[in-house]
Amino acid sequence: MRKDFEAVNINLKNYGLNERFNQEATLYEGLFIARVTEQHRELYKVINEWGEMEASVSGKLAYQADDQTSFPAVGDWVMIDRLEGSNGKAIIHHILRRKSVLARQAAGTENVGQVIAANIDTIFICMSLNADFNVRRIERYLTIAWDSMATPVIILTKSDLCNDLPLKLKEIASVSMGVAVIICSSENEEGFGELNAYIRPEETIAFVGSSGVGKSTLINCLMGQNVLATNGIREEDAKGRHTTTHRQLLLLPKGGIVIDTPGMRELQIHTGNLSKTFEDVEEIAAQCKFGDCSHGVEPGCAIREAIEKGTLSQKRFESYQKLQREVSYDGLNARQLENEKLHRMFGGKAEMKQLKKYMKDKKNNR
Repeated sequence: MRKDFEAVNINLKNYGLNERFNQEATLYEGLFIARVTEQHRELYKVINEWGEMEASVSGKLAYQADDQTSFPAVGDWVMIDRLEGSNGKAIIHHILRRKSVLARQAAGTENVGQVIAANIDTIFICMSLNADFNVRRIERYLTIAWDSMATPVIILTKSDLCNDLPLKLKEIASVSMGVAVIICSSENEEGFGELNAYIRPEETIAFVGSSGVGKSTLINCLMGQNVLATNGIREEDAKGRHTTTHRQLLLLPKGGIVIDTPGMRELQIHTGNLSKTFEDVEEIAAQCKFGDCSHGVEPGCAIREAIEKGTLSQKRFESYQKLQREVSYDGLNARQLENEKLHRMFGGKAEMKQLKKYMKDKKNNR
């Protein structure tokens, strides 16, 4: 029988268990609630009221999964068949409904999503203030963060290595409307007070960002000990080496939960909230004379006018268009993706064939 989650050896409330998840768990008689704390390909670690143990998914759960997003991820609340691992790994039979999910496009050519973390309250988007600084990457992270249903916060790390902070802050301000920005340095603990203000008991924060931005170092500082391996950056390009190799969830000594994630050099978007990330662009576009304005040669284009006046940067608008194309691919199969790309590049298959014929005739008539 399920034990009262208020009176257990490990208080799962400290790990984010609330009445919503507790009530849903009562639907699964004979199973026990646990939270996924680590993910290693097909093997997981989960924490329940008796402690941490290894687990794997049931054959039925795997068979019924539509894609990778249907499998457990770090942060998920799941229902398992046992409370301790003396008789082998626990079996995960069900994933409880996620209140938030941060996902990206999985590596490869297929249009498949991959869950980065689940049931999170805040997303710390970490980027270093060295030569790897890139506002276009921030726009990508914000697009998936706003889509996750969690609150994004931008963490600018390694401020002690930055010689042009005002300029970089101006660039960040141009893309971070409505998002808090915290400047941090692990060397002198700058910004740690502001960072700690976002860490609350029973709430979960996911750290995301490229390799080498200092995510693991920040978490070690919050933990008060070196629980995560850290590494330096390459001097030639200021890019980081992979240190974190898997996702894991940690309980902070003063309360609150953090999820560390491997660095992502290329972040492809599976689903995203462009309207929130590019609210300024869409507000300008709404002023165009024509509702279906392509922002090309049409008269009365508010986007072109804003770019000419300098109130909207050309690079930000191009970034919006690029991410808009990526998001529009969501849900398309391989053939549909190819047709979409052909349409974007040539106007369609017929136009592509016509262009090829034109080029061939032009070559033969030389």
